[in-house]
Amino acid sequence: MALMGRLGVVLMGLLLVPATVYAQAGSLAGFGIVMVHGKGGRPTGPTKPLADALEAAGAKVISPRMAWAGTAGQPDSYELTYDQALAEIGQAIAALRKQGARKIVIAGQSLGANAVIGYAARHPAGLTGVISLAAGHTPERFGRADIIASVETARQMIKAGRGQELTDFADSNQGRNFPVKATPKAYLSFFDPSGPAVIPHNAAAMPAIPFLWVIGNADRLSELGQGYAYDAAARHPKSRYKVVGAGHIDTLSVAKSEVIDWIKGL
Repeated sequence: MALMGRLGVVLMGLLLVPATVYAQAGSLAGFGIVMVHGKGGRPTGPTKPLADALEAAGAKVISPRMAWAGTAGQPDSYELTYDQALAEIGQAIAALRKQGARKIVIAGQSLGANAVIGYAARHPAGLTGVISLAAGHTPERFGRADIIASVETARQMIKAGRGQELTDFADSNQGRNFPVKATPKAYLSFFDPSGPAVIPHNAAAMPAIPFLWVIGNADRLSELGQGYAYDAAARHPKSRYKVVGAGHIDTLSVAKSEVIDWIKGL
């Protein structure tokens, strides 16, 4: 085929490709995103489709296996404290920077959302944005007698010098109750109603970073509205509170395009 003929075919092909394909391709280039899974989950669980979509849009994504990883929403154990577990996010951020990421966004689902807010409260420097997706794990709201008793048992074991002794404690995830292995020190850090894992306290400690809070209208926490934690965070003009038509698990898939669009605007 003659040169001009080949050029004509190429140009015609370009015209036939929807403009949205080019707008989306590489639109998140330069972004590094840490995607944090929920309680008893894994990087291959509900957060993976969103992580894949972010990568397809040009972002570099790391999804670390967190200290609360497990199966079917039940953690294998709690052996690191809440603050020790957050170090995994810091390591992922460092790895993304080594890969050339210039803008860092940390995102998480359920307990992962709790964790990214906690991380931003402690290590805000260099963060471009924070995304809470179907936030969960609310120790100040755990009213079950067995969890209250477990918290007290953990306190007493720590006082007795047994803070690193792996023990059975009570846990809960979206209405399902189960025992979990944990060291008293780690358990208390996650379940103390006035401890380091309380979302509103951590949100209030964040500086003015762009903050996206996404919650499903069928999620248990949605009934508390913006006043639960979002309003406690320092105001930033790019922060947003979004309610989507979803439950606790499918919020990520339902809100996928909204999350990507929000990151594009940072």
